Amino acid sequence: MAGSGAAPGQGEQELSPFVARHIGPSEAELQTMLADLGVADLEQFVAQVVPADILLAPDLAAEGLPEGCGEAQALADLAALAGANQLRRSLIGLGYYGTATPAVIQRQVFENPSWYTAYTPYQAEIAQGRLEALLNFQTLISELTGLPIANASLLDEATAAAEAMALSRGAYRGEARRYLVDQDVFPQTLAVLRTRAEPLGIAVELVDPAALLAGPGAGEALADGSLVGAEEPMADAFGLLLQLPGASGRLWDPSAVIAVAHGAGLLVTVAVDPLAQVLLAPVGKLGADIAVGSSQRFGVPMGFGGPHAAFFATTEAHKRQIPGRLVGQSLDAEGRPALRLALQTREQHIRRDKATSNICTAQVLLAVIAGFYAVHHGPEGLAAMARRLLILRQALALGLAALGLEPQAGPGFDTLTVGTPRAAALIQAADAAGFNLRPGFGGAGASATDGGSSNGLAQPQAFGISLDELSDGAELQRLLTALAGPGQPGPGAVELLAQVQAELEGVGAAAAPEQAFWGAAVPARQGPWLAQAVFHNHRSETELLRYIQRLVSRDFSLVHAMIPLGSCTMKLNGAAELAPVSWPAFAALHPFAPQAQTTGYRRLLADLETWLAAITGFAGVSLQPNAGSQGELAGLLVIRAWHHSRGDQHRRICLIPTSAHGTNPASAVMAGLQVVPVACDDDGNIDLADLEAKASAHAGELAALMVTYPSTHGVFETAIQAICALVHRHGGQVYLDGANLNAQVGLCKPGRFGADVCHLNLHKTFCIPHGGGGPGGADRGGRPPGALPARPSPGGLRRRPGDRPRERSPLGQRQHPANQLDVCPHDGRRRPAPGQCRGPARGELDRRTARSPLPRALSGGRRPGGP
Repeated sequence: MAGSGAAPGQGEQELSPFVARHIGPSEAELQTMLADLGVADLEQFVAQVVPADILLAPDLAAEGLPEGCGEAQALADLAALAGANQLRRSLIGLGYYGTATPAVIQRQVFENPSWYTAYTPYQAEIAQGRLEALLNFQTLISELTGLPIANASLLDEATAAAEAMALSRGAYRGEARRYLVDQDVFPQTLAVLRTRAEPLGIAVELVDPAALLAGPGAGEALADGSLVGAEEPMADAFGLLLQLPGASGRLWDPSAVIAVAHGAGLLVTVAVDPLAQVLLAPVGKLGADIAVGSSQRFGVPMGFGGPHAAFFATTEAHKRQIPGRLVGQSLDAEGRPALRLALQTREQHIRRDKATSNICTAQVLLAVIAGFYAVHHGPEGLAAMARRLLILRQALALGLAALGLEPQAGPGFDTLTVGTPRAAALIQAADAAGFNLRPGFGGAGASATDGGSSNGLAQPQAFGISLDELSDGAELQRLLTALAGPGQPGPGAVELLAQVQAELEGVGAAAAPEQAFWGAAVPARQGPWLAQAVFHNHRSETELLRYIQRLVSRDFSLVHAMIPLGSCTMKLNGAAELAPVSWPAFAALHPFAPQAQTTGYRRLLADLETWLAAITGFAGVSLQPNAGSQGELAGLLVIRAWHHSRGDQHRRICLIPTSAHGTNPASAVMAGLQVVPVACDDDGNIDLADLEAKASAHAGELAALMVTYPSTHGVFETAIQAICALVHRHGGQVYLDGANLNAQVGLCKPGRFGADVCHLNLHKTFCIPHGGGGPGGADRGGRPPGALPARPSPGGLRRRPGDRPRERSPLGQRQHPANQLDVCPHDGRRRPAPGQCRGPARGELDRRTARSPLPRALSGGRRPGGP
């Protein structure tokens, strides 16, 4: 009987041993539940629940999927995939850095089910432990940035920057449509900003911040024409984003630019590196209205791009517009201090299409790790780490200069950029010595002019080196020797470090090297910070271990019992599913590492795309969205782009049932659509008469219907095929909210019953842990080939001369769809438009559905004898 650990019956296919181990009910318990429901077996129960016209036959349910296997075999296969990756020292930077996760945090938090199986802390009385850990994170960010309010993390730095842009636009009193962005911004951040801005009619323009100080006429256009050549550089602008340090490594005092921007009525956001911010004067004190960034380098592995906890801090004036979650302190019924989610908790359910943001989640597990990292090191430890990086950078600069490779002048923190026509050869020499360096000058604005263009044809005219927590003198020696060339010893790192130390002692700056290296050009942090006791009382491993366990004791997770609050809580992830996440061959890969070094990871991703497409019935799947909210937005942008490709820019109406999750209408507005609610009956089903009336009334403008299936009431609506057909008849497409995909797997496929686009909540359906409210995963599927977006390539990143750049922004970053769809006007069936791309190229990736490592362990095989 499917779903139990019983032996298979006659004619049934033997299940993977994974199933018997991880599906809890015994045969006797299963029969008791079936009897209470008044059915003879699971097949009869399914037949009563799932509409017959969409219920899959067993052969169709398993089509395209490999057989299941046991945990030991799955781990062996995953180890083989990991072995196909090449682990190098990546000194690429661009927001991703090597870091040392303290062993006590890795073992007691990252790999501890008490933390990774906890649910979102909506019930404060059973979540005081993780709420305190999140409050530590918020306190850390507020102290770092000098801004009074920080949220409990966001999905990634690029998303945080986009949310800052949205807040700036909402707070601006006027009709301004321009958002100015530092030309030294990270390329992936620019890609997401442009994706988010386009449907809202916002023009994202790159600027040289120094030109903003020079006044009218001082602008200088980039080769791609996107840099403001300003007569009035801030006219019709509502906000400004600065990157500190910039992608090139440049660090400067932004206070004058911020003051000028404020004088023009703009809100200013600073994307700041948290470790640099340890020594840099808090950007809030320099005038910034919003600070964003990534806490990745605070103990969270790079993981080929994520997940990582971004941060978002702002002033009191904008506390009610801050996106995501916020932990606050209150009093319980007995008058004692207690923590709870505050202000914007799930505000989409209240404000819906008027919501500030569609994000109702966070990266809780990663924020908790970053917070414990700060508890572990304390302010003194963080400052020592940052100052050591400054000294290493200065020694490296001296060594490069001795080789005739003069770095760009000016203050910096951890990164050096060298302009040279020999860049390609030097990058190759470093590669041979085990190092990945960054081609090009680094910033998004520079990529069009530095020979690092996205077509990959030009030679890079520069290279960059970003040091990190793992760097030391021995690494500097190996790197300088590689750059010196064959047979050349290279400058001695020991001597260089001694020279730097002597110079610091000579000017009395040995204890604070930032005073010597930055001088008056960059304002440094003054006075004590992070004075809260929690950041001073747990320095020994024993004390930190006990503190972590004290917080665990105040929480309730799946370690203790079931949490019947939603489908995302109704599982306990198998340990074998999560163990490989910690393996260095997966965890330590930089997202912009050369393609040849990531063969195993890319094979895993390609296989996952193929199997998810088989499970859902879609033609293709994108793995980019990193939360349900972003999956919703990405799916709607695909639909919007399809309409635009047909000249139907006027199709802007999005029908949404009143029972839908609040993020649906919030996402629709972000995609530039107008929400029209559709009524539901007393049982929560879509009112077909009202849907017909609304679709008919808006037939000429209808873009999409957003429908959750099964519904938010947990019901398989019987008319789902008719609903999809009705929308198609009136020229719209069907976006299916896949929050409840777990209920469909093996029973029906949304791509077969009429959905055009769907996001897939993998933290509910597969093995991504809930983590107390993040990370999540919301891959997106589409019916037609070519329905998926091209992944953004950071300008200037290239593997070797002549190669087409294959890097992309990390998984989780969104990009505007480059490939569109076409539809038959007679039967509504989707097909690739003639002459259009069928989706992003995969190079040499093998997309066959041969025996697979990952899903063999996760799928457990198909249900025998039933759908």
